[in-house]
Amino acid sequence: MTVLVPTEPLQLTTSDLRGRLDQVLGRSAWHRIEQADANAFGAATHDEQWIHTDPARAASGPFGRTIAHGYLTLSLATALLDEILEITDAAMVVNYGLDRVRFPAPLPLGAEIRAEVTLIGLRDFAGGVQTTLHLVYEVAGQAKPCCVADVLVRYYTAAEPPTS
Repeated sequence: MTVLVPTEPLQLTTSDLRGRLDQVLGRSAWHRIEQADANAFGAATHDEQWIHTDPARAASGPFGRTIAHGYLTLSLATALLDEILEITDAAMVVNYGLDRVRFPAPLPLGAEIRAEVTLIGLRDFAGGVQTTLHLVYEVAGQAKPCCVADVLVRYYTAAEPPTS
C-alpha cells in the first residue's frame, strides 16, 4: 500500500466524542492498493482466486483487471482510522467488531482509496467508551465506494480492561 498524502489525526478525548456524534471526523490520506498487496493478502489468507492474483487471466474476466479482496479492503480500517482519529486519553484501543459491512463496487488494483469516517454511535462501558464508526471507502475516479462498514472500536481509559 502506497500512501499518497500524509494527514494528521484529529485529537480528541473520550469526553470530546460526545459532541461529535453524527459528524464526519475526517478522511484518511489516499492510498494506492497494488498487485503486491493483493498477492500478499491472498497468500496470508489462502484466498488466491485469480480475480485477485492473476492479472493475465483477470484481464479477460468480469472486471477487466485484478481487483482487491473485499477483506483486504476491510482490513485497512485500523490503519486508516489511525490517520483520522487519535483518542488522547485512551490507554488502550481494541477492535471490538463490525456491524454492517458491504462491498458495493470492486476496488481495481492500482487504484487509490481513502476512508471517510463518521461517528454514528457511542456508549459507555466499564473502563471506557465504545464507538461505532461508519467508514466509507472511496475510490478515486469511481462513483460508488468499494466498501462501507460500521466498525466498533473500544477506547479504554484504564490501563487494562476489566476481566468480567
